[in-house]
Amino acid sequence: MDFIDYYSVLGVPNDASEDDIKKAYRKLARKHHPDLHPNDPEAHKKFQQINEANEVLSDPDKRKKYDQYGKDWQHADQFEEARRQQQQRRSYAQGTTGDFDFSEGFGGSDFSDFFSSLFGQEAGAGRGQRQTRYRGPDYEAELHLSLRDAYTTHKQTLTVRGKTIRITVLAGVENGQKIKLTGYGGPGVSGGPDGDLYITFVIADDPRYKRKGDDLFVDEEIDLYMAVLGGEKIIETLDGKVRVTVPAGTQNGTKIRLKGKGFPVYKQEGTFGDLYVQWQVKLPTNLTEEQKELFRKLAAL
Repeated sequence: MDFIDYYSVLGVPNDASEDDIKKAYRKLARKHHPDLHPNDPEAHKKFQQINEANEVLSDPDKRKKYDQYGKDWQHADQFEEARRQQQQRRSYAQGTTGDFDFSEGFGGSDFSDFFSSLFGQEAGAGRGQRQTRYRGPDYEAELHLSLRDAYTTHKQTLTVRGKTIRITVLAGVENGQKIKLTGYGGPGVSGGPDGDLYITFVIADDPRYKRKGDDLFVDEEIDLYMAVLGGEKIIETLDGKVRVTVPAGTQNGTKIRLKGKGFPVYKQEGTFGDLYVQWQVKLPTNLTEEQKELFRKLAAL
């Protein structure tokens, strides 16, 4: 696997703070998002690298392993375990329990050479010892959705470490919700099982609707005359248009509930939250003198 300098990908120094990494990731993710470059494979590849770099550098444990082991950071736990086992074997063979500097065994080669020799042959030096199997590392990825995407069950395709994966996104998925795809992580070593893939859903804020759980909230304007006299208003919901009665004398900020017109409940097909509509009374502007006079007469009454 070719080495990718995650710090360079995000354009931050090696001692960057978590906040600096977060800001750099958000800026680059917006710039290179596939939705902005639908026919540009290079932009798509860049976006994958940005997500990969953020996945590692935003996690303190993964970042520590990456800083220490470079491109082999995903095998850090296996390496430490193998080092401990070999240290025990050498101590036993030498008849001592003293410390042993394992790094002397590399002879100038890098960690990758060690992994190749360690995992490509028998783990022990003696006869009859079995080859040690190691579970592959888990992967993490983000899937960005709009609120309207999350409203319906649909298919999504994403690429993780060069592998294209097609999943079904169920209606009602929450922002920050995480799912696990068993066996879609890194490959196992020496016949060990593959790791898992964890996908976190990131749902963008909608310019019209605010979501709280399974309920939606929206502001709707009505003019002064409808607020005073009453009438009917057409409301656009995620499920289509509905006609709503506005009672005479409706005050600014009045809130009504449209039952079952909110967000679908996750894994409960046919069940929805509610839509809360808050009336915003819009006052007339640029009145003529005649109109102003009418208001003066009303005020006098």
